[in-house]
Amino acid sequence: MTNSTATRAGFDPAKVATLRAAVDKVIEIGASSVQFRVADGDAVLTVTSGSAELGKNAPVPEDGRFRIACVTKMFVSIVLLQLGSEGKIDLDASVERYLPGLLPCGSRIAVRNLMNHTSGLYNHADSFQRPGDRFLRDRYRHFEAEELVGVAAKRPLNFEPSTTFEYSNTNYIVLGLLIGRVTGSTYTEQIRQRILEPLGLRNTFLPGDDPEIPGPHARGYMKIKGRSEDVTALNPSEACSAGEMISTTADLDRFLVALMKGELLDEAAFTEMKTTIPAEWVTLPMSNGYGLGFMPFQTRRGMSLWGHGGGIPGYATFAGSTLDGRKRLVTSIGLDIDPDDFSGVFENSVVDAINAGADCL
Repeated sequence: MTNSTATRAGFDPAKVATLRAAVDKVIEIGASSVQFRVADGDAVLTVTSGSAELGKNAPVPEDGRFRIACVTKMFVSIVLLQLGSEGKIDLDASVERYLPGLLPCGSRIAVRNLMNHTSGLYNHADSFQRPGDRFLRDRYRHFEAEELVGVAAKRPLNFEPSTTFEYSNTNYIVLGLLIGRVTGSTYTEQIRQRILEPLGLRNTFLPGDDPEIPGPHARGYMKIKGRSEDVTALNPSEACSAGEMISTTADLDRFLVALMKGELLDEAAFTEMKTTIPAEWVTLPMSNGYGLGFMPFQTRRGMSLWGHGGGIPGYATFAGSTLDGRKRLVTSIGLDIDPDDFSGVFENSVVDAINAGADCL
């Protein structure tokens, strides 16, 4: 079921076997495909399992593209931090200063609150009907960012800003609009110009309204009324600056190295990015606090892998690295479950596989 390759010696065969078993377990429990890329310096191990398409024997491509979902937030955060270093944005200024009238409580919410999810802003996605029939109905619909933010703007804040953490995709949709207002461009163009082109990330895209994943990829699925529906094609504008991007494990690996090695942020900005809120506020799996679109994930043997995870219909992603950029782990999981079944046994199996991958480092 699994395939693995290593670019050079150095990975413990027993630990690799444990990783392969853990990856196969994810498939057994409800994934359609898995890609793992584990890197220690220049040594790279890739492990795949499952099939590129249900019902067929096509192998999962090691260089397959996938929707990276909320990992997009790291890219948005870096653009904002660069703008901060350039004196174009004050992270402690209010949203109202840059986007007057967008949020009724905008004068009480700082840019930083949006970046670390301490704004109290209602998550617009919580007002949407759960995936399933709603997804099939709206999968190709275009959503304007202002439309999505408007859903949250009609609600009171869930808590006073800076007093606790609550993950809200709306935060990063507001940030995408803020980048556009400050630069006179769009967040998509800023990410391309500031990150993708300088790093040569040729397999990383901001698709806009394009529903397809270009190039080699494993397909993603969703259980709807007990049936596996192919949900690979979708209009990602509902996620936009909170989660629209497409990439590969190799490109995300290159991105992590560049971030950790100072190619994207100066020292002061990177310090800001990795300054976390109290760990006890954050209840995400393996989390040990949350910075600015960036967080430490604590493995079972105490290693901190800094990065982000995320999910979107059909796909789940994790990308993390030690702060020296040496040890990295990137995974894409093609799903075949009811979204309501992600938490619990399936999520635990994913965490086990991530830990097994980290144990190889």
